[in-house]
Amino acid sequence: MSAGPTTDPFAGTSPTAAPAAGAPTVYLETFGCQMNELDSELVRGHLKSLGYRFTDDFRTADVVLYNTCSVREQAENKAYSRLGLVGMRKKAGESVILGVLGCMAERDGADMLRRFPQVDLLCGPGELDRLPALIDNVRRTEGAAREERIALAGNKSRRSATLAAAEDHLELLDLSRAFEPSEPGAERRSAYVRITRGCNKFCTYCVVPNTRGAEVHRPPDSIVEECRRLVDAGVIEITLLGQTVNHYRYTHGLAVDSEGREQPQVGPGLAAFRQPVADDGRTTTFARLLERIHDEVPGLERLRFVTSYPRDFGDDILDVMARCPRICRYLHVPAQSGSDRILKAMNRGYTRAEYLEFIDRVRRTLPDCTIAGDIIVGFPGETDEDFAETVSLLKAVPFKNNFIFKYSPRPGTVAIDRFEDDVPTEVKKLRNNLLLDLQTEISARVHAEWVGREVDVLVEEIRDHGTGHEAAGAAETAGNPGESRLSLSIAGADHHAQHTHVGAEKDAHPASKNVEVRWVRRQASSARPKGGVQAVGRTAGDLIVAIDLDESVAASSDAARALVGTMLRVEVRNSSALLLRGAVSKTALARFNRG
Repeated sequence: MSAGPTTDPFAGTSPTAAPAAGAPTVYLETFGCQMNELDSELVRGHLKSLGYRFTDDFRTADVVLYNTCSVREQAENKAYSRLGLVGMRKKAGESVILGVLGCMAERDGADMLRRFPQVDLLCGPGELDRLPALIDNVRRTEGAAREERIALAGNKSRRSATLAAAEDHLELLDLSRAFEPSEPGAERRSAYVRITRGCNKFCTYCVVPNTRGAEVHRPPDSIVEECRRLVDAGVIEITLLGQTVNHYRYTHGLAVDSEGREQPQVGPGLAAFRQPVADDGRTTTFARLLERIHDEVPGLERLRFVTSYPRDFGDDILDVMARCPRICRYLHVPAQSGSDRILKAMNRGYTRAEYLEFIDRVRRTLPDCTIAGDIIVGFPGETDEDFAETVSLLKAVPFKNNFIFKYSPRPGTVAIDRFEDDVPTEVKKLRNNLLLDLQTEISARVHAEWVGREVDVLVEEIRDHGTGHEAAGAAETAGNPGESRLSLSIAGADHHAQHTHVGAEKDAHPASKNVEVRWVRRQASSARPKGGVQAVGRTAGDLIVAIDLDESVAASSDAARALVGTMLRVEVRNSSALLLRGAVSKTALARFNRG
């Protein structure tokens, strides 16, 4: 999926001219969360509209861009190693432009140019609308001045509270996107839509407020229209993105341009969520936004959102989810710890009791809602008693999965300066593995509750499968190197989810791992596994489902591939801690055979 408008929506807003024929080729690699993935999609679309061509080979690209994550050490180390590889090209005399985008650029600032002289340009996540001008400056001016090669917010939002249109070209990145069915992964017919940027929460372990800036909320009409255009182009599932998505709140009339069109606005402070919202039409809450998208875009089959903040998640949101059938009953709502003392040190803003009260409200209103979370172990000062509180929290909540991290100090966070990292590494590893084992047991029980039921599955991949570990959903499939494919990704490998702003590090644990579906590059394989053919996809509750296809379907590769991006009604026959297994229901199979 990629944005690719045919005309430049930024015309007249930056000193960037479209490249002529034989334009430079661009290699773009993304690290980190779903917000980064969306940023890269929009950057790709903008550069394409200006005539740039994209390649999958960084060794031949004229422009190499890395959209980085400053949150996890593993992602940072990968990005640093990539900079070294491109530096080798430069030392060999090749002419290549190297740019660092995203949170690492914002956090490290201009000092990155000193430490990595091979880097030509830096662009923070809040300044991506200026990227074409930065590339143009480097291309046209040998030895361009530092200020011509850097676009960073500098730990402050450069946009005012009213965010006049002339100052907020970043919004045009979202408005200019388009769904390209020919792009790798587009057959899944799933897309992200950003509703907020930045964060106002200032958790002590997290760098996001400093790298992405203050919380900015997009106009609801723009969001609904973007969803409508994506559905008209073939998308059937949309995930709304925000660091704390349920804090979306837009007050009409505060931010308008000279022609009266509403513009993005800085979000309200936390105190605003302690007051009731007047039902006078002047404010669009998150609940109202969900309802609008559901009702005004009827062709959208699934509407998701991530990530939710347990405090201030009102009953109005739960009520909308309950009465709108196409809103997925799934919540990713990180707890981070079960200890009140640690939650306070993290500046999470809620207590253990408040988190559990929220979960109780969810289960009363949405009995079939699936819940996922994040946990950090080994936060500074965490005692055995604190850890025991986290263990008991996991036992009290039916998490379908938890992304469990070992705390590690991250530059740019409050915690690195305020607290000593005093929990020994071996203790962190032990606690991490204990929680992984416990979560495996909980996940197995949650998945087992779906056996014998029928579920709708959005198919995301067709693959051959063998036996043993691969049949459990973890093995690679064969194919040509460089092809994109959808993989069941196991914790310990990179995962691309909005929650990865956590300043912590995951630990691989072979006996108990989390699973998610994501697009990765296919690696070369010398043999294809033997066995039947499976479709792999997700339920509305984000449960992974492996579907054994009927021989009449599996016999035709074209027929099997045609299932990708479609909904299948599936009978769940068995389960594991990782996924559900089933077969296409008899009624759905009959419809397929008739077709």
